[in-house]
Amino acid sequence: MSYNDHELSIRPFNEDDVPVVWKLMYKEEEAEWTKWDAPYFNDEPVSYEECISKKDKLIHSNSRWVIEVDGNVIGTVSYYWEHEPSRWIEMGIGIYDPAYWNGGYGTRAIRLWINHLFNTLPLIARVGYTTWSGNERMMKVGEKLGMTLEARLRKCRYYNGTYYDSIRMGLLREEWEQTLASEMVE
Repeated sequence: MSYNDHELSIRPFNEDDVPVVWKLMYKEEEAEWTKWDAPYFNDEPVSYEECISKKDKLIHSNSRWVIEVDGNVIGTVSYYWEHEPSRWIEMGIGIYDPAYWNGGYGTRAIRLWINHLFNTLPLIARVGYTTWSGNERMMKVGEKLGMTLEARLRKCRYYNGTYYDSIRMGLLREEWEQTLASEMVE
């Protein structure tokens, strides 16, 4: 299964994707993407050996897929259960190659991922994500997709000597269905 939008697609991992994604994420010691993806957490890089040892988990994952443009893997989309009994999921995206930033790829990939999540998880009523006010591109993605700013926790993220807000954006299933219906009319 995969979802396509012209030259961009999202699809499950295959074995060949694992070393490619590791290289995009961790080969460069101070990769540019780490300055935008919750840098205040200061996550440790994963070694190549550790990544390869967990490849079966990635290959068989329904919760993390690759983003591909013209046959080149550029990042991943994912979701996790914030609280499964109440059917609350959060999603994420990482486009690790800066050459693909500011070109609409993130918006298109998240659009496909939202479709996938609502189509394959019929009991969920909402999808959303959390970002920070330092990542204006991610905030714009949510706006373009019709997401609602559900929470702004002021000055709770401290990074490089500056306080930032935590931003939570969300979209209800009925809002998404209405967006899709209005696009079909146009």
